[in-house]
Amino acid sequence: MRARIKRAGVHVLPDLSVFWVIFFVLLLTLLLNQLLFKPILRVIGAREGAVRDARDLADSASRQAGEALREFENRTRAARAEVHQQMEATRRAGEERRAEIVASARRQSMTTLAEAHARLEQDTAAARARIEHDADAIATTIAQRILGRQTT
Repeated sequence: MRARIKRAGVHVLPDLSVFWVIFFVLLLTLLLNQLLFKPILRVIGAREGAVRDARDLADSASRQAGEALREFENRTRAARAEVHQQMEATRRAGEERRAEIVASARRQSMTTLAEAHARLEQDTAAARARIEHDADAIATTIAQRILGRQTT
């Protein structure tokens, strides 16, 4: 750098190379801004947009999953209630069928018992009649032997 010195004061004249440095710094700033910083800022902005979109998509998917889970739980609860109702209806039908079978078995056993009782009464009456007939015959035979008479 060249400098001129005056007697009364110091005057420094800048060298022309300073202007070239300023020019190149401004040119470099302009080029870096256009070729480096703006593309980097664009990529950063695109990434932020993509992250924001991904977050929105994830939130939406999370809400849909929550709704699907609630719907699944509601359907499962309804299906369980229906199964319990069907089981209860089947149990009641089984109880009714069992009661019918028991009542039928009781009626059948009572009928069989009544028939057996009637046959027993008939057999008893027939046995008594035979015994009375045989007793009369035996008594007649005994009386005839005791009395010594025989009738033919």
